[in-house]
Amino acid sequence: MNEELIPFQGVLDVLLDENKDITRLHLTEFSDIDPTSLKALNETWPRIELSRKLLLLDKLYDLAEKDTLVAFDELGKSLLNDSEPGVILRALRLLNECQDVRLFPTYLDLLTSNDDVKVRAEAASILGLYVNLGEFDEIPENIHHQIEDALLDILNGEDEPFVRRYALEALGFSSRVELPVLIESAYNREDPDWMASAVFAMGRSNNSERWAEQVLHEILSENPQIRLAAIQAAGKLELEMARPILLDLLEEEFDDQISEAAIWSLSQIGGENVRAHLENLLDAHEDDDQTAILEDALDNLVFTEDMTNLNLMALDADEPKEIDLEE
Repeated sequence: MNEELIPFQGVLDVLLDENKDITRLHLTEFSDIDPTSLKALNETWPRIELSRKLLLLDKLYDLAEKDTLVAFDELGKSLLNDSEPGVILRALRLLNECQDVRLFPTYLDLLTSNDDVKVRAEAASILGLYVNLGEFDEIPENIHHQIEDALLDILNGEDEPFVRRYALEALGFSSRVELPVLIESAYNREDPDWMASAVFAMGRSNNSERWAEQVLHEILSENPQIRLAAIQAAGKLELEMARPILLDLLEEEFDDQISEAAIWSLSQIGGENVRAHLENLLDAHEDDDQTAILEDALDNLVFTEDMTNLNLMALDADEPKEIDLEE
């Protein structure tokens, strides 16, 4: 069914009137926004109440999390120089999957110069995307190293611990030789916040051999923040030893965030009983949100199983073939 089209001036009128609801139809008008509409928004923006701006940006972020067909990159880019920290923070979140390398100088400036601690932390977080791209040679090497150096300066500097922890998490993707020591140091602080960030970075490291023991141990942590980070890390590292722990956890866990993380990690690990368990959960749930999470996990499990089969086929192809000497 085709959605009704709303003239963009009508969207602006809604933003200016605090008594009107901002509906999904209004939100979709900001996806891949055209230059003319963006110009009209920028001209109207100063007249919109701050609370209304923040509401709009929060709704756009929620929509982007649920609908992969919408993209608010152009809007996010246009708001990075806003005077309000709350607007900048939400603009960064709208750009959390944008790979435009031209943005990195702005992010570095926000990281090092912005007065708001949440904005600096979010800038550190989004720079992790570029660290990861650099590991796959998808951005120029000099830019990759410049970003890593800036994050290392923050991590080892005097900024707020909140910002420094986000820098560590962003650096989790990095293969720099000093990173394992920095992650280990953060983990050994015995400060729950630092430990959670360290475990999160472990999950991004692609180094299951180095971090499996710590991650498996923290899956059963009594601290929910550390526990969540460990469950997520187990999936990213595809730790098969975590599979029975996570399956048992789903039988007794009542925290939705922990359960959802366990479901997704199991879809990344795959293997024995995972499909049957997720399908049984899907049959048992009537909640729409939980059903969507399980369906996404089952879709991801298909990808995991396909990759596992490809790897097994590659191993079979590499095995030496027996030669029949009697031929």
